[in-house]
Amino acid sequence: MPKNSEALGAPSTSRGFTRFELALVVIVAAILGGIFLERLTFYQEAAEHARFESDLQTFKTGLQLRMAELIAANREQELRELVRENPARWLGKPPAGFAGEYPAQPENGLWYFDSNARELVYVPVSTRFLSTTDRRRPLQLRFRVLITEQQVFAPGGRVRGFAGIALEPTPLFQWL
Repeated sequence: MPKNSEALGAPSTSRGFTRFELALVVIVAAILGGIFLERLTFYQEAAEHARFESDLQTFKTGLQLRMAELIAANREQELRELVRENPARWLGKPPAGFAGEYPAQPENGLWYFDSNARELVYVPVSTRFLSTTDRRRPLQLRFRVLITEQQVFAPGGRVRGFAGIALEPTPLFQWL
């Protein structure tokens, strides 16, 4: 003989989800999915930004080493030529994302050298957290060599000497 009430024909007390409960589960899942995708997008762009900063530091270090080489070899007159040179020439091996001369259709996520403007150019993939006054499309981060000079006391009087060298953004930007 059956022992539970369902087998005896009594009405069942368990039932499935109501439409309201199902809609609530779907809404909660959609919200959690949206939050996850937002964070994923942020972390992807943060990773690109970290790679960009690392590559930029590689170019800056190469520039500073090139300046030191020229000064050590007593060839300071050649320092001014650095503002026209392709920055990849300063490095033994350019970063993996350096693609060479700036093309008519630049590819996102790569570095280029624009020989006409004499600028190092990065074309970012993700630009959600990037702001700049430059309205070019695709959005580009551009850098130019800047040499600073200062008055130096030397035997026989003051002379202009090199104070520093840097890669300066043109225009300014803010990322993350």
